[in-house]
Amino acid sequence: MEIFFTPIARSITKLSSYAVLIVLLLSCFIFTSTEAYDALDPNGNITIKWDVMSWTPDGYVAVVTMYNFQQYRHIQAPGWSLGWTWAKKEVIWSMMGGQTTEQGDCSRFKGNTPHCCKKDPTVVDLLPGTPYNQQIANCCKGGVINSWAQDPANAASSFQVSVGGSGTTNKTVKLPKNFTLRAPGPGYTCGPAKIVKSTKFVTTDLRRVTQALMTWNITCTYSQFLAQKTPTCCVSLSSFYNDTIVPCPTCTCGCQNNLTQPGSCVDPKSPYLASVVEGPGKNSYQPLVQCTSHMCPIRVHWHVKLNYKEYWRVKITITNFNYRMNYTQWNLVAQHPNFDNITQIFSFNYKSLSPYEAINDTAMLWGVKFYNDFLSQAGPLGNVQSELLFRKDKSTFTFDKGWAFPRRIYFNGDNCVMPPPDAYPWLPNASSRPVVSFLYSILTILAASIFVLA
Repeated sequence: MEIFFTPIARSITKLSSYAVLIVLLLSCFIFTSTEAYDALDPNGNITIKWDVMSWTPDGYVAVVTMYNFQQYRHIQAPGWSLGWTWAKKEVIWSMMGGQTTEQGDCSRFKGNTPHCCKKDPTVVDLLPGTPYNQQIANCCKGGVINSWAQDPANAASSFQVSVGGSGTTNKTVKLPKNFTLRAPGPGYTCGPAKIVKSTKFVTTDLRRVTQALMTWNITCTYSQFLAQKTPTCCVSLSSFYNDTIVPCPTCTCGCQNNLTQPGSCVDPKSPYLASVVEGPGKNSYQPLVQCTSHMCPIRVHWHVKLNYKEYWRVKITITNFNYRMNYTQWNLVAQHPNFDNITQIFSFNYKSLSPYEAINDTAMLWGVKFYNDFLSQAGPLGNVQSELLFRKDKSTFTFDKGWAFPRRIYFNGDNCVMPPPDAYPWLPNASSRPVVSFLYSILTILAASIFVLA
């Protein structure tokens, strides 16, 4: 019987292995949305709300608002651009607070010419200083949207659009599709438009509530893997108890290769530095970084500075190596178990982030307005720094095995590359050396002596 069942058992084992392999392969294709998941901001997204405010003879007037519900990821200059595809033969008659990048072919219209006739329009924000008769609330900031935790009052952007050829009732209007959001480059993936409960609006005197005639939402999530092929920042480490300075890993964001890619980086000592920085491409927002071993636009340095009886102090320095980017409204997110006992922060703003309510180990830091909220381009002024004072928790505190260094760091919403754990500054050998008893040493010497005499 055993001989009969052995081949069957082997066949079942092989089939099980193949089944597991097939499931793994299928999961790679099915669960693609997990790429946009952020463990420190699990509910972060940009929600686009499309509110139909009134009907017109051939369509409707709508207010479109983008809400940035991401805790620490914002949209910086040159700002957002929003695109979609019309479901029918809609046109945009007019806009306020925004404009399309192209008008398209409007030759079929003999009288009034629409603002845009493209099947797939792309809308951008208007610039600051736009005449008041072309503005609406939350518009005209050049496409810049701040993060929800850092500046909730400026975490939204709106424009008004008058649409024709779309239908004039809730049943005849067709929802646009294929939404795309660039901020300013790739990285965001938008889902389909979904009809939701109509938005309600409260009047300024708080005595009346009105509501939109129809509302639909679009949710867009961010993935760093889609945004750029290489990282954008790295972390270096040092401490008072070890002379070793752990640099950013070599070639973190790229490698110096002036032979095949001339001009990929700039030597800060070059006499032609000014001409290169001000040369062609200075307004392209493409990074032009200083030549370093890591080639990252941003480096965050975490230095364990001092040790007190009940406290310990850390110095954080953010250095900009990009000659073509000034970071306005920058922010830094750090994860460390001692953030639940932080006592004082010097020259940075602080907000505790608790993606998981029971654990308070994540902090968001950003500059003080008009003092250090502006991180200048690479050069003598291209850095900001602050110090953090932590209170020790005797049950967990230690300098051993790299405990004093952060678990992860984000700059402007992008995860920074950390050095490998085995490279962290360790305590001196005398502190980490195993304690050997005096009796054990004597016994070892006696055993060696007996062995020699024998």
